[in-house]
Amino acid sequence: MADIKAPVFPESVADGTIVEWHVSEGQQVNRDDLLAEIETDKVVLEVMAPDDGVVTKIVKEVDDTVLSDELIAEFEAGASGSTDADASSDDTPAVEPDQPAAPVQQKPADSKDEADHKDQSPAVRKAAKESGVDPKNVEGSGRGGRVTKGDMSNPTLKSDSSIKSDSGRPVAESAGERTEKRVPMTRLRKRVAERLLSATQETAMLTTFNEVNMKPLMDMRAKYKEQFEKRHGVRLGFMSLFIKAATEALKRFPAVNASLDGDDIVYHGFYDIGVAVSSDRGLVVPVLRDTDQMSMADVEAQIRAYGKKAQEGKLGLDEMTGGTFTISNGGVFGSLMSTPILNPPQTAILGMHSINERPMAVDGKVEILPMMYLALSYDHRMIDGKEAVQFLVTLKELVEDPTMLLLDL
Repeated sequence: MADIKAPVFPESVADGTIVEWHVSEGQQVNRDDLLAEIETDKVVLEVMAPDDGVVTKIVKEVDDTVLSDELIAEFEAGASGSTDADASSDDTPAVEPDQPAAPVQQKPADSKDEADHKDQSPAVRKAAKESGVDPKNVEGSGRGGRVTKGDMSNPTLKSDSSIKSDSGRPVAESAGERTEKRVPMTRLRKRVAERLLSATQETAMLTTFNEVNMKPLMDMRAKYKEQFEKRHGVRLGFMSLFIKAATEALKRFPAVNASLDGDDIVYHGFYDIGVAVSSDRGLVVPVLRDTDQMSMADVEAQIRAYGKKAQEGKLGLDEMTGGTFTISNGGVFGSLMSTPILNPPQTAILGMHSINERPMAVDGKVEILPMMYLALSYDHRMIDGKEAVQFLVTLKELVEDPTMLLLDL
C-alpha cells in the first residue's frame, strides 16, 4: 500500500483545492496516468500515478482543500482492478445435494448506462447532479471523448440525433427558455481578482499614453519573416521586438524595472518580463527570464511554448513567479485602448493594443498609417511622470526604428 499525496507547494502557496478526480476507487491505472488536478492560487497541478496499480481509496474529494504534501488517496502498486468477471465463492448460494441449482439472475442486457456512470469522474457526477445535465448528452473533450468537469461547467450538447432519452428516443432541445447558471469562482480567478483590487487600492497608479507607427516594423517583418522562420523554426511576431525594445528602455530607466518591498525600493540588475496570457482558467503571467540575453528567436520560441502550456493548463509555478516588468497585449482581442492594472510588487506594466489604420500628418502631408496606442501604468510613489513619459517615448522610438536596437543608439 502506498500514499498518493498532494505536490509540495512553494512558500507563496498555502493550500490548494481538488477540482477533479480522473479516476474512481478500485480503478486500474498505469504509471504516469493522470489521477487528479489540484488548483492553487497560481496554477493547476497534476497528480500522476506513481506506478501500475489500483487506487484503493480516495481520501480527499472534489472541492476539498488540501495542504502541501497532504494525503489525498491510497494506492496499491501491482494490484488489478475489480472486473465483472471477478467472483467470490462466498457470493454463490449453497446448494443442497441432489437439489437443482437456482437459476442465476442475469444482468439486464442494456447495462451501458451503468458502465458510463462508472466511467465518469466524481467531479463530473457531482456537476451533473447540481446542473441536471446528463453527461451522456455532453460533448466530451477528455481522452477518448471522456466528459470532464470543464465540459460540464459550460456544456456543449451533442447533436439531436445522438442525444437519447432513457426510452431510446431522440430528445428535443427546448427553445426560448430563460436559463441561468451559477458557477463557483475558481481559486485562480479569485486570486487574480484580489490582486487586481489590491493594486488599485494600495498603489498610486497612473497611466500615460503614446502612439507608435507600426509601418517600419510591419515592413521589416514582411521582408524577413520567411527567412527568419526557415533559419530559426519559429514565426517572427511583433511581441519579440517589443520585448527587446522594452528591455533596452528598462536599462535606461531602472526605476521602471524596480519593485517596492515595504518602504524599500528594490532595483533589479536583471530583466525578467512577464507576458500576460489568457487561458480558460483565467489570466496567467508566465515570465521570460533574462530577456537582455535572449535573441528574438529565443523570445518567440518561449512565448509560443508558454501560450501552448497556458491553454493546456500545464504552466508550472516556477514559470509564473518573479518578474520585474509585465507586458499585456489586449490588441490580440481587438482592444483599441486600455489602462492596464499593475502586477504588484512590480511598479509598471505596458499595455499593447490593436493596430488600426489612421490618417496621420507626416511632413505636412496626410498619410494613412498603421498605428498602435501604447499605455504605461505605473506606481507614482516610485516613478515620476517624467521618467514614465521618457520610458514610453524611448520604447516608441525603438519600435519605429528597429535598427536603433542593432546599433545600440
